[in-house]
Formats: sequence, structure tokens, C-alpha cells
Amino acid sequence: MLEGKKKIFLIGAIIIILVIIGSIYYIYKNEEEEYIDFEEAFNVNTQNEIEKSEENNTENEKDTNEKLEAINQIVIHISGQVVNPGVISLKEGARVIDAVNAAGGLTAEADINKVNLAFLLSDAQKIYIPSVKEKEEVAVISEGSGSNLETSSQENKNVSEIEKLMVNINTASETELQKLPGIGNSIASRIVAYRKENGKFNTIEEIQNVSGIGSSKFNNIKNYICVK
Repeated sequence: MLEGKKKIFLIGAIIIILVIIGSIYYIYKNEEEEYIDFEEAFNVNTQNEIEKSEENNTENEKDTNEKLEAINQIVIHISGQVVNPGVISLKEGARVIDAVNAAGGLTAEADINKVNLAFLLSDAQKIYIPSVKEKEEVAVISEGSGSNLETSSQENKNVSEIEKLMVNINTASETELQKLPGIGNSIASRIVAYRKENGKFNTIEEIQNVSGIGSSKFNNIKNYICVK
């Protein structure tokens, strides 16, 4: 009788131990699965955040590049013997050949002997590509006001006309210097003062030695100045 009770007690103890072990294993398994789910969710969220950050950086970089491109662009009007005449945007520092290419190229009637394809352009200029049939002198490149910078003829007469429009930086007064794009009273005074201290300019590039005239401002005025 006593031995039967011991067996029942032993069996009960084994069952209790197995239940405890099973409970512990169940709890541990659930915690492990929850940890794995949390880790996966964390990794997914982290990856999403990284991707969003990269997308934002790419968009910001694109916006910055677009703004810089817009700042460094000029707008000109090209007409005459080009395939697609009209208003076009070009990068700062573009020349007539760039405008021609942007307009689809020249037509078969274009007279390129009357055009300086290497002419450096600035904002708001108009380019006219003449026809081989045209005999009269026409303005090839002009400002919005209509003042000619270059004409279709390459004769000395027309060269002298262009020179009349240019400012001699060795003799120009402060008032005359202020007619140049981007040159105000202050910089005009510095140019005159520089001449008095250092003598005449030997080349137009030397005007960059004057305080306030960097490469950008020089590019804006170099087609309108000369030294004599």
C-alpha cells in the first residue's frame, strides 16, 4: 500500500516537473518569437528611414542643382535662318554657335559668312541669322534696346561702328564707365583711381585687378570694352 502511494507521488511529481518545464519552454519560445518580430520590424523601419533619407537628399540635391542651373542661364532670342527660331535658354558663357545648335541648326539658306559664330552671348540679346539672298546690311546680334553689337558685313566700316559702341577703359570717364553692365558709381571710381596709380591698362583683362571686378563681372563687360 505504501509503495503504491510512493509510485503515485513520484508520477505526480514527474508530471508537475514536465508541466513546469513545458511552461518555461512555452514562455521562452514566445519571448524569442516576439524578440525576432520586434527585431525584424525594427530593421524594416530603419531601412525605410534610410531610404526616405536618401530620397530626400537626392531631391534636395536635384532642387539645388536646378536652382544653380537657373541662376547660371541666359535667355536669348534667335531668328532668321535656323530650323527652330524662338526664345531659348543657354548656359552662361554660351556663344552664337551654341544658340544655333539649340535652335536646331542652320537652314540651307543661311549665310554663315556674315555671322561670327564665336561671339560670346549675354542675357536678353537677339541673334539674327541672315540669308545668302540678303544684300542689305542687317543687325546680326543686338540688345533688347536694338543697339547693334555686330552687323552682317565684315568691312572696316562696320568694325569701326562696333568700336564706337565700346568703352575705352583707358580714357573713359566715371560716367561713361557706368554705362557698362554691372558697373556702378563705386566701381567706376575705382577704375579711374587704378589708372591714376598704375597707368593705362595694356589689355582688357587687366581691369580684373580693380577691386570689385571678378571673372563673372569681367565676362559681362569684356565685349563692350577696349584699350587704345
